[in-house]
Amino acid sequence: MDKAVDLPRLDIDLSDPGGLPEPAIEAAVDLMRSGRLFRYGEYGGDGDHAALLEQEFAEALGSRYCAGVNSGGSAIFISLKAVGVQPGDEVLLNAFTLAPVPGAIDHAGASPVFVEIDKNYHIDLEDLTRKAESTGARVLLLSYMRGHVPDMDKVMKTADDLGLTVVEDCAHTMGAGWDGTLTGRFGAVGAFSAQTFKHVNSGEGGLLVTDDDDIAAKAVLYSGSYMLYAQHTARPSLEVFDRHRATIPNCSMRMSALAAALIRPQLPLLAERAARWNLLHAALVKRLRQIDGIRIPKRSKKEHYVASSLQFSLVGMDDPAIARFIEICEEAGVPIKWFGRQEPRGFTSSFADWGYVGGRQELPRTRDVLQGLCDMRIPLSLTTEHCDLIAETVARALDMSGRGD
Repeated sequence: MDKAVDLPRLDIDLSDPGGLPEPAIEAAVDLMRSGRLFRYGEYGGDGDHAALLEQEFAEALGSRYCAGVNSGGSAIFISLKAVGVQPGDEVLLNAFTLAPVPGAIDHAGASPVFVEIDKNYHIDLEDLTRKAESTGARVLLLSYMRGHVPDMDKVMKTADDLGLTVVEDCAHTMGAGWDGTLTGRFGAVGAFSAQTFKHVNSGEGGLLVTDDDDIAAKAVLYSGSYMLYAQHTARPSLEVFDRHRATIPNCSMRMSALAAALIRPQLPLLAERAARWNLLHAALVKRLRQIDGIRIPKRSKKEHYVASSLQFSLVGMDDPAIARFIEICEEAGVPIKWFGRQEPRGFTSSFADWGYVGGRQELPRTRDVLQGLCDMRIPLSLTTEHCDLIAETVARALDMSGRGD
C-alpha cells in the first residue's frame, strides 16, 4: 500500500478537547478541599453544585425541571423509565446513533426497533410510521446523531399522529435547535451529555430536562435521591414525590458535586463555543465540497446546529478503497472515523454490530448511507490554515486510494 509520506502532517490533535476554564478548575479544587463530593448533604444541601447546575441548566433551556446524572446514557435510561417504558416493550430509534443509545433501551429491559435514515442522516418518517404501526411501540427515542437535527415540525406531527411519546437524545445538540426551539424542548423529556467530547466537559455526566411534574419526580428518584429530593431546586412540589417515592427504585446514577462544579462555569461559554465550532465547520464544508467524490448534505435554514464534528459521505467507492483512504488520512495526522467499517473500532459502531438486539433487523437504506459515511472531530483550537491542510489531505488521500478502481 502506498504510504502518505509525501503528505504534510497535521500538527494538531483532532481529539484535543481543550483545557477547562479557570473558574471550573478553582471550583473543583475548592470542592476537593472540602471533601463534599457527594451531591447531597445528610443534614442539609444549601449551595450544592449539582442542585445549582440543575437550576441553571433548566433556566438556560427554558425548562421547568432538570435532573443531573452520571452520564448521558444514564440520562436516556432514566428518561425512558420515567415516561413509562417497561421490560418487554419495544422502543423506536433511528438507526444512525452510537452504542449507549440502544444500550439505554436494553438497560430499561426494552428492545430497540431501528428506523431507517435518509441520505441526509435524518430519521425516515415513512419507515417510522411503518415500524410504529407494525410493532405497536409507543415511544420514539430520537437521536440527534452527531448534531443533525431533522425537520422537527414533521417529526413531531408524525409522532403526534402515531401517538408516540418522544424522548430526545441531545448528546450532540446542547445549544442547538430547530426554528427557534432548542433540542430537548420538543418531546416529553430531553437527555444531554457532559462527556469530555461534548459541548461541556466534566469527563462524564448527564442532564435531563422536562416540564412534566411526574416525569421530573420519577427521574430524581430513579437517579438516587434517597429521601433527600427536597434538596433539588429544579424540581416539582414535594406532593408529586409522595405519589412515586414508594414505587421507584434508587438506581444510584446521580451526578457528583465535582462533575457539576466543572460544568457550571462552562454553561455561559456555550454560545461563544458554538459560534467558533460553526465557523470552523463552515470553513471545512466549503473546502471539502470542492472535492470530487465527497457529498455533504445541505442543512435547512431552520436548523440551528452546534457543529463540534463534521460528517461527509464518500460517493462511488468500495470498502477496500475507503479503508485505504482512512489509513492514508490517519498517517497524515487526520484521523477519520468510518461508520461502514465491517468491525467496530473505538467509539464507532453501528446497528449491525449490536448483537444483543433481538433478531436481525434489515435496514438496506441505512446500510447504504453508512457504507460511505465518514466522521471527524472539530477541536476549537483548529484554524483556517488547518482546514486548508485537512482538505488537501482528504483530496490527495482520495486520489491515492484509487477510489475503488
